[in-house]
Amino acid sequence: MGMRAGKSLVRTTLSAFRAGMRRLDRIAARLTGYPADAGTQPAPEMTARFETFFRSLPVDADARRYLDIHLRRLVRTMTLTPAPQGTRRVLELGAYLQMTPALESLAGYDEVRAADFGPLGQSVRKSVPLADGEFVIDVDLFDAECDRFPYPDGYFSLILCCEMLEHLLTDPMHMMCEIRRCLEPGGRALFTTPNCASLSSIESVLSGQANPQVFAEYSKSNAGSRPHVREYTAIELGKLLSAGGFEVEQLFTERVSGAHELGWVRELLVTHHFDYALRGEQTYCLARMLEDLPVERYPEWLYD
Repeated sequence: MGMRAGKSLVRTTLSAFRAGMRRLDRIAARLTGYPADAGTQPAPEMTARFETFFRSLPVDADARRYLDIHLRRLVRTMTLTPAPQGTRRVLELGAYLQMTPALESLAGYDEVRAADFGPLGQSVRKSVPLADGEFVIDVDLFDAECDRFPYPDGYFSLILCCEMLEHLLTDPMHMMCEIRRCLEPGGRALFTTPNCASLSSIESVLSGQANPQVFAEYSKSNAGSRPHVREYTAIELGKLLSAGGFEVEQLFTERVSGAHELGWVRELLVTHHFDYALRGEQTYCLARMLEDLPVERYPEWLYD
């Protein structure tokens, strides 16, 4: 076989392989009820606007390292944020005060609230210098797993819960029920969390050399810092939102910046007829609260 014919055969084989993977994606979407990594792609100018904003935030060395690692996630999350509607109020749970000012300055919400772990009934005033003035906010403190959130019923049109779910220790469905209570009918919840069924996690399990969870290490400097207690698959995140009385609108995963290609893991899944959709390291989910949907307080797959 000549070189030209060989190259043609390779191209044909690759084309057939990619077509087969696309067919598997469609089958997976039908079986799971969720799209196979089909998140709405933002306009480039929107992505650039959020990235410029985050890079302009004043940060110390530790915060800069965090931003360098998580910039893509922060930008992607903001591109998924719905336009203000209804009450035009938004709450960020577990706020690091990066997306919080962006929700006001760029997303245009009339009232922005932030929350963090701490004694119920207390708050901490924090500020962030911005190019057009100072962003000042009182961060509400409470325990999202056991406290009643200090907000009236139906107060918000959007609640963000980003990189928080995996740290919960005892009762994530309490938080889900409180998020539902605090949202207006038709209000939305936006979640991000690591994906424990990602290509990277699978590689860690198969190699046997590392923990498959993204953040399994204990902190030497902060005794109160909690590693990831339980990471979720993307399908589990969708099931959690459904149990909370939400209709999932978008559920997808993305590979994180710097992750190894791991084509051999993907090929292994395909060869052995495993679903390879939703295998990115980062999961995103946008869901809408519907009053007529039931709430399953203790899903059997999550509670003993």
